[in-house]
Parts: sequence; C-alpha cells; structure tokens
Amino acid sequence: MGQGFYIALEGGEGTGKSTQVSRLANALNAVAVREPGGTPTGLVLRGVMADPKNTSLTPLTEALLMAADRHQLMNEVVAPTLASGRHVVSDRSVYSSLAYQGYGRGLDLERLRSINDWALGGRWPDIVILMNVDSEETQERIGHRTLDRFERSGAEFFSRVDDGFRSLAAAEPQRWVVIDGSGTPDDVHIRILNAVNEAMSKPR
Repeated sequence: MGQGFYIALEGGEGTGKSTQVSRLANALNAVAVREPGGTPTGLVLRGVMADPKNTSLTPLTEALLMAADRHQLMNEVVAPTLASGRHVVSDRSVYSSLAYQGYGRGLDLERLRSINDWALGGRWPDIVILMNVDSEETQERIGHRTLDRFERSGAEFFSRVDDGFRSLAAAEPQRWVVIDGSGTPDDVHIRILNAVNEAMSKPR
C-alpha cells in the first residue's frame, strides 16, 4: 500500500480554509486536521497562542510553540495516517509558520525552515492550496466575531503575511496551487477538488 497524500490549505484569516478542508476531506475520504490544535496537546498550545491576554509572547516563543504543536500532530496523527495509505487534509501547515512568524513577525526564514523540518522529520506537505481572497472580503468575513491574538495583529502584519504566502507559492510551483477563494462554497470546493485531483495524478 502506498503512502497517502499530505494536502494543506493555506491563506490569511477569513479565506474560508476551515470550510473547504472539511469538504475536501469528505470528498477524498481523508482525515482532516488543523494547525495549531490538532491534538489534545495542541489544543493547549493553541489556547496559549490565540489568547489576546498573552501580550508578552515573543515571536520566537510563538514559532517554537507552533513547531511543538506541529511535531505532536505529525507523530500522533499525520504520519500514521499517511503510512496507512489514507490522505490527510490540513487546515494550515508548516508554511503558515514561514508566512506568519517569518514574513509577518520578521524571524529568519531559513532558521524557521530548519526548526520545522526537524519538527516534521522532513515530511512536508505534498500539495498546498493557497486560498486567494480579496482583503476587503476577508475583513467582512471576520469582522463579526471576537478576534483572537493573531487576528488582532493589524493590517500591516497581514499584508506581510499575504506577501509571504504569494512568495512561497511562487518559489515552489510544483507543490503549490493558487485557487480563487471568492464565490459560493460549492464553487470554491469544485476548484479545489479539480486542482487536487490533477496534482495527485502527477508522478511524485
């Protein structure tokens, strides 16, 4: 039995990743996970990182907590699932750390890559879908809810994050697919599913 595909959906806040992760996982009979918070340990780490009261959390602490969450998820859920031949669909991945803690917070990208490669045991996503949604639309989507610590980081921060995601996608076109995230959830799902099926049909 071959290894399953490790598929990640990426993008800024309010791009509709969580909805599309669930839909894609159902379509592929895959296991859906999320970062951070995809394990019981990860839920504790997510609570620390998302709490708006934790105003003294440094960018490096944030990055290390993310890597710890990622390591636990990989070993507890992702690696065993892929080894069984089943696919994994993840709401965010290691690339979010490069975009948020690297481009957004200003930490060294190569150091982040090294730390996270260690945390992942070298197992990065096979396919990454970047949800591209206009910033005005994303603001409308998240404007009605209570903002967590990340969502309160400000417009300039998220502009750097968005630029980071675009740069990461451009640097690895064989791994990334940019999807128009506007329109109805059904429309977006069809775009994603078609892109994933095409990517999975290519030799690894």
